[in-house]
Amino acid sequence: MLTLRAKAGFAVGGTAAVALAVALVSTSVGTAEASPAKRHHHPHHSATPTPVSTATATATVSPSPTKTAASPAKTTASPAPTATTSTAADSTGLDAPAKKDIAMQLVSSAENSSLDWRAQYAYIEDIGDGRGYTGGIIGFTSGTHDMLELVQNYTADHPGSGLAKYLPALKAVDGSDSHAGLGDAYVKAWKAEAKVAAFQQAQDTERDTVYFNPAVDQAKKDGLRALGQFIYYDAIVMHGPGEDSVSFGGIRKTALKKAKTPAQGGDETTYLNAFLDARKAAMLTEEAHAETGRVDTEQRKFLKEGNLDLNPPLRWTVYDGDPVWEIN
Repeated sequence: MLTLRAKAGFAVGGTAAVALAVALVSTSVGTAEASPAKRHHHPHHSATPTPVSTATATATVSPSPTKTAASPAKTTASPAPTATTSTAADSTGLDAPAKKDIAMQLVSSAENSSLDWRAQYAYIEDIGDGRGYTGGIIGFTSGTHDMLELVQNYTADHPGSGLAKYLPALKAVDGSDSHAGLGDAYVKAWKAEAKVAAFQQAQDTERDTVYFNPAVDQAKKDGLRALGQFIYYDAIVMHGPGEDSVSFGGIRKTALKKAKTPAQGGDETTYLNAFLDARKAAMLTEEAHAETGRVDTEQRKFLKEGNLDLNPPLRWTVYDGDPVWEIN
C-alpha cells in the first residue's frame, strides 16, 4: 500500500486556479469559502514501503500542457485575467524537463516512499485524515475540492469516461469525508481510468495549474534558483496556496519578516533558511506533520551543501526507517 502524505491550506482550481496563479505572484491570494483546510496526507507508514535505496534520475519528462479549468470555483477571490507563466523555462530552472522530473521524484519520496512518481496516477484510498479519498500524483482529495475539479475538467473533455457518473456524488461530498455515492465502485473506476493517458495528462495539468506553476513563478520573482523553486513547490504541495499562517502564502510572509529575498537584495541561503524555519514551524502545528524530514534531512541538507541549482547527484532521507534516496 502506498503512503501518501498531506496538504495544508485548501486547493482550488478552474477560475480560482487562474486567479491563484496570478494572485500568488503578486503575493495576494483569495481565501476559500467552503472547503476545509487541506493538509496534504501525512504518514500512515505502510508495513512494506517501497524497498528502493538508490535510483537514477530519468531526467526526461514531457512538459504538461496548460489548461484553464472550466468549472466554477469555491472562492471569494475576484475573477482574474487568464494566467500565463511569468518566466519561460530555462535549462537550470525547476521548470526545465530534467529538473522538473527531479522535483517530482523528491516529492514522491516524501509522499509515497518511492521515486516512481508516475506509478501514482492510480493511487486512491481514504487515509483517515478527514478529507475523504486521496488519489493521484499529488494527493487530490474528495473533501477539499481539487479531486472534484479534476474529474469535472476531465469529464468536460471526455464525457464518456468511467468517472463521469460519479460527478454528482463528488459534488455532494465536497467539503466532507463522506464516501456517499462513491465507495469501492469509485475506487475501481479511478484505478481503471488512471490507465488512460488522457486522465494522466489531466492530473498533470491540475498539478501544474494549482501547485507547480504558481510556486515556480513566485520563486523566480523572488530571485530563487532551482532549489528555492523546489522548496516553494514542496511547501505548496503540503500546505496548499493561501494566506493563513500555515499555508504557503503565510509561511512566505513569516520568512520575509526574518530575511530579504535575493530579489530584494538579500542572501539566497539566508532567506531559504528563514523560509524552511517558517515551514517547519507550520508543520509542527499539526500532529500529522510531526515528521519534518523533508525539511531537515532533504531540503536543508541540499541547502547546507550549497546546491542551490539542485544538481545531481542528490542523496537524502525523509523518514526514519526509510532508505537513503539517490538521484545520479
